Amino acid sequence: MKVLFIGGTGTISTSISGKLIEEGHELYLINRGSRNSMFSGKVNEIICDINDEETVSQKIKNLSFDAVADFIAYDQTHLERDYRLFKNKTRQFIYISTASAYHKPVPDPWITEGTSLANPFWEYSRKKMAGEDYLMKLYREERFPVTIIRPSHTYDERKIPLGLHGTGGSWQNLKRMIEGKPVIIHGDGTSLWTLTHSRDFAEAFTGLLGNPHAIGEAFHITSDESLTWNQIYETIAEILGVKLKAVHVSSEFLSQCGKKYDLQGSLLGDKANTVLFDNSKIKRTVPGFTAKISFSAGIAETIRHILAHPELQTGDPDFDVWCDRVIAALEKAKQEIKGTSKN
Repeated sequence: MKVLFIGGTGTISTSISGKLIEEGHELYLINRGSRNSMFSGKVNEIICDINDEETVSQKIKNLSFDAVADFIAYDQTHLERDYRLFKNKTRQFIYISTASAYHKPVPDPWITEGTSLANPFWEYSRKKMAGEDYLMKLYREERFPVTIIRPSHTYDERKIPLGLHGTGGSWQNLKRMIEGKPVIIHGDGTSLWTLTHSRDFAEAFTGLLGNPHAIGEAFHITSDESLTWNQIYETIAEILGVKLKAVHVSSEFLSQCGKKYDLQGSLLGDKANTVLFDNSKIKRTVPGFTAKISFSAGIAETIRHILAHPELQTGDPDFDVWCDRVIAALEKAKQEIKGTSKN
């Protein structure tokens, strides 16, 4: 197949790009080229800013594709641009939406693709929903060949999936664990969460490419393994060979204290909720697909890779100080309440 990715080198898309190359497909990438070296000589690079519509239009003027996937579109204006660029140039257009769009608060922890979309806590999710609505309208009215994919929490060898972190990513939490400092876990740590390795995601995604049963449909792609947040953090600490010092903090409290980190959206609108995904639809559409990489195996690989690559160890001193302040404030309140009760 002849496939074009807008992006193609991110957490989700890198594994997909690699799989398509391995299978001998003709892959084009539209991006700024900052991470394309890993695929040097194996893909057709269109180096430009996708938002420079005139330049992109000229570069793809004589091209057409079996499938186009946008991994970075954030709101409807991006998709309006994509429609103008690709409406007569692809047999399938794939939009990467988000599983955080599913109804919050969660009315039923078991999520199917038919679960309603509503998230008053997170603008990111609402913009993704608006993008879905726009594309499905084009499908219904103009037969624009849309497929919508809703990833949940997907990770690769460069990304540690945690409940909360600062703007610098998750490394600072690992650094705290290694240094014997306490780490914050939202809530009581017992809500269930689903983590999916990007290679498993790639298996299902590539099965949807060129698949006629995928046109006009939405799919989530996740693992079938669900863990509590306590189990997730404990597994990471065990792999690091350290004792986990967990401090449990109310998600509502964190969302008020961490506005800088948009914790209302990422916690109340997503990770603080128990969600279990019914993957029967993707398994019917891509026969033989099942996620095979357990979290314990996948995260061990990720941690080994990050520890071996100092360039991935991005420090976040501001987040480190914020964690210390939250923990200290809670400890102070606890001691004051204890003192009051004695009187």
